[in-house]
Amino acid sequence: MTQTRSLVRRAALAATAVSAAFVLAACGSDDGSDTGAESGSAAGSGAQPSASASAEDTAGAHNDQDVSFAQGMIPHHQQAIEMAGMAADQASSAEVKDLASRIEKAQDPEIKTMTGWLESWGEDMPSAMPGMDHSGHSSDSGMPGMMGKEDMDELMKASGKDFDTKFLTLMVEHHEGAVEMATTEKGKGQYGPATKMADDIITAQKAEIEEMNKLLGKD
Repeated sequence: MTQTRSLVRRAALAATAVSAAFVLAACGSDDGSDTGAESGSAAGSGAQPSASASAEDTAGAHNDQDVSFAQGMIPHHQQAIEMAGMAADQASSAEVKDLASRIEKAQDPEIKTMTGWLESWGEDMPSAMPGMDHSGHSSDSGMPGMMGKEDMDELMKASGKDFDTKFLTLMVEHHEGAVEMATTEKGKGQYGPATKMADDIITAQKAEIEEMNKLLGKD
């Protein structure tokens, strides 16, 4: 009889232990669920940077128009800088010299920026620099406003008031070409910094065109 009671007591204790184990397991399951939720939340937080990275990739994406803009505007700017560089020694007007200086200061950093874009995209640099070798024509290069050899040679030989007139006349045409190129980029480009630069070029060079026309005595 005593042995039977002992067996019953052991069975009861075993049942109690099993129940306790189930309770603990249930609690652990609840905790696990909470942890899972937290992990899910953390995963959600972890997904956020991925979304941000994706947004950055989209913002940094570029298309063929962006490449064409940079490859065309670099030599276009280089020619403007070469033309502006002549003004220091050949111009007679302080206004023309000041304008030429501003053109150099504005466009040189833009050349460096666009060069950096092409390098980062793995694209080729412009193979020819029409402004530097005086061989470019807008009809050949496809870049509106580019001066040909004859125009550049005449400007190099000019001095005084004659230079001022030639410089302003040619630079108005050159700026109009740049505005045309920038307008195309603004409408068809995808790369944010490039379309922003295009917008800046349009604003700045339209203002300079107006300034140069006034110096030429045009309304």
